[in-house]
Amino acid sequence: MEPRPETILIIEDEAPIADIVAYHLEKAGFRVRVAADGATGLARAAEDGVDLVILDLMLPELDGLDVLRRLRNVRNVPVIIVSARDAEADKVVGLELGADDYVTKPFSARELIARVRAQLRRAKAPAQEASRLQVFDLVIDLKAVAVTKKGRPVALTPREFDVLVELARHRGQVLSREQLLGRVWGYGFVGDVRTVDVTVRRLREKVEDDPGAPRIVLTRRGVGYFIPKDEGPGP
Repeated sequence: MEPRPETILIIEDEAPIADIVAYHLEKAGFRVRVAADGATGLARAAEDGVDLVILDLMLPELDGLDVLRRLRNVRNVPVIIVSARDAEADKVVGLELGADDYVTKPFSARELIARVRAQLRRAKAPAQEASRLQVFDLVIDLKAVAVTKKGRPVALTPREFDVLVELARHRGQVLSREQLLGRVWGYGFVGDVRTVDVTVRRLREKVEDDPGAPRIVLTRRGVGYFIPKDEGPGP
């Protein structure tokens, strides 16, 4: 039996854009669904059959950032924002809220499909591992893509989870912002390394007892971030 094609949900109110994106995705072998407003898109994105969401920001009923914010309370499905807003602040806000990638209009269909495939590969990778990582009072379940702290669930965005896993896998090793950006966001990501700083700050707010005095995710000034082998201030 052949595996089912991945289902991509396009949430886009401009029909010509939605139609051309759907055409190229279907040509590439994906199954496509389209929603023309934020409320309908959110309802469909919450369904288990959707493997990835392509999300516009300027939508009727419910804007794209609200869709993303609410969706992250329900599912960790990969989300690629596609927007005409190209300011760095817009990109940072979208990534902070849990978007996995940000593509500015106009864009090429070839680039978008490459980014879709990259995100789908990344989403599948943790499910292929059947192991856990223990970091002090954190337990990282790679198979379930879940984190608990002292037995209590910690709600992380996909980016926060991936950064935590990358640091945990290289415990005691300082990873530069550029390394984290390439390994987590992908080496084709076009953005500022400060995106990493924003994600680490949000991660600390969720996993540290005192985010202002972190004991788990530490900074090596001028170099990058690391998780120490022994809990406490790093060298």
